[in-house]
Amino acid sequence: MKYLLTTIIFFISLISFSQDINFGEGEFEVKTTIDAVYTDDGDTYKITSSGDAGDYGKVYLSYKFTSILDTEGQGEFTGFAWAQQGEGTQQATLQGVWKKQGNVFVLYSLDSVTDGNLMMVSGVLDMVNQTLNFKVSPIQ
Repeated sequence: MKYLLTTIIFFISLISFSQDINFGEGEFEVKTTIDAVYTDDGDTYKITSSGDAGDYGKVYLSYKFTSILDTEGQGEFTGFAWAQQGEGTQQATLQGVWKKQGNVFVLYSLDSVTDGNLMMVSGVLDMVNQTLNFKVSPIQ
C-alpha cells in the first residue's frame, strides 16, 4: 500500500510541475537567401540573409554564430531581424542553438518580436545553396 501511495504521489507531482508549450495558429515559412558570410577571428561567424517572411513581408536577418563551449559541430547564435510589409515594420531578437547535420546546419530558436509575439523557430542553413529557411510558429 505504501508503494502504491508513493507512486501515485510521485506521478501527481510530475504532472503538476510539467509545462506545455502551445504552438499558436499561424505557422508560416521564411525563405531567405544568404547575402554575406564573414569571420573576424576564425571562431565566430556572421551571416546576413534576406527574403520573405509570410505576413511579416520582406525580412532582413543578421546572425552571429559561436561555440562558447567549443563543442565540435554545434553551438549557439544570436541575431536580429527587421521586417517590413507596407508601412509597418517589426523587429525581433533571435537566440538559439545550431548543429551540423551532414552538409547543412539545423537551427532551433526562440525569438521575441516587437508585435508582442514569442516565436518558436526551426530551420536549415545550407551554405552550398546559399539558403536559410525556417518554419515559424507563435507560442501561446
